Amino acid sequence: MMVETEHTPNPNTLKFLPGKKVSEVGPIEFLKNDQSIKVSLANKILSLEGTVMVFFGEDFITVKKEKDLNWENLKHGIISEINDYYSKGNNVVVSKDSKLEKILNKSKSSSEPIQSNEIIDKINEVLDSKIRPAVARDGGDITFKSFADGVVTVELKGSCSGCPSSIMTLKQGVQNLMCHYIPEVKSVEAI
Repeated sequence: MMVETEHTPNPNTLKFLPGKKVSEVGPIEFLKNDQSIKVSLANKILSLEGTVMVFFGEDFITVKKEKDLNWENLKHGIISEINDYYSKGNNVVVSKDSKLEKILNKSKSSSEPIQSNEIIDKINEVLDSKIRPAVARDGGDITFKSFADGVVTVELKGSCSGCPSSIMTLKQGVQNLMCHYIPEVKSVEAI
């Protein structure tokens, strides 16, 4: 199996393309010190010295490294773990019928405030159709958190989290699109 890599706008993240399905439950991010990780590939990648975050998208894996390390020192170990995982007959990293999906759905429904109105529906539609696909191409994700007083609050994950250009992307890209399509939106902020 050939795992390809792509650089992202964040120099501390690298996008790995296994050419196979990765997550059937949507984007998921794991951090190095998370003791509750129930995904073997995430544990294996995060056990490599210098890795600090793993992000699973639909068909890609983004890995974040410590700032002072060189990708050449890490890349081959990560590719080896990905190849090993799929060569054991695994078709997907996180499947729809996994225990993790049940946990994710439970936490989503209990932790996110219920905000249902026409403007929020429009915000989510613009995010899903125009913004998330572009952010995913760079190895990340953006999710809606809240809308109040003309301000949309979003969360950046994967390669977008901590990216030097994420503030510019947020203001010049996301905010401009939101304000264009939804006049009630005045600004976009990240948590």
